[in-house]
Amino acid sequence: MINQFKPTWMIPAIYNITAAQLREKGIKAVFADLDNTLIAWDNPDGTPELKKWLHALQDAGIPLVVVSNNSEKRIAKALTALELPFVSRALKPLPFGIQKARHNLGLRKNEVIMVGDQYITDMWAAHSAGVQSVLVQPLVKTDAWNTRINRFFERFIKARLAHVYPEKHFQEELK
Repeated sequence: MINQFKPTWMIPAIYNITAAQLREKGIKAVFADLDNTLIAWDNPDGTPELKKWLHALQDAGIPLVVVSNNSEKRIAKALTALELPFVSRALKPLPFGIQKARHNLGLRKNEVIMVGDQYITDMWAAHSAGVQSVLVQPLVKTDAWNTRINRFFERFIKARLAHVYPEKHFQEELK
């Protein structure tokens, strides 16, 4: 059961993923969680580093689609300046949001990755959808109230994963 939470890769931030690394792995699109993965949950403007990374992906022809459990209104407001496509009410950890984004792009499971900061929603959803996953560290240490519940349970998941997969740890890039 613990396998469903195991990320394919673990890196400190989404910005560490390069277009070259994605091409090397055969990845044609990136799906990403919104809050604390792309942007801080309490700061929707995004950082200059994020904007530079988004331009690099765009220049490489690699689309980024936000797959979030948030409402359409919340995501649209948060992404106003970034102009990114998204799937709202993704129902993670169920696979529906990831499957919808993948089908919209006409890609196979092995051609996409799901990036997120939570084991319970993002990593489990990636496993449920049969796609590779990247766990990133949350951009900020605080969470919205509804995420704090997940973080409580994630402590136990992290401990179990560390015990079962001691070789799994954060690295600077996709290896």
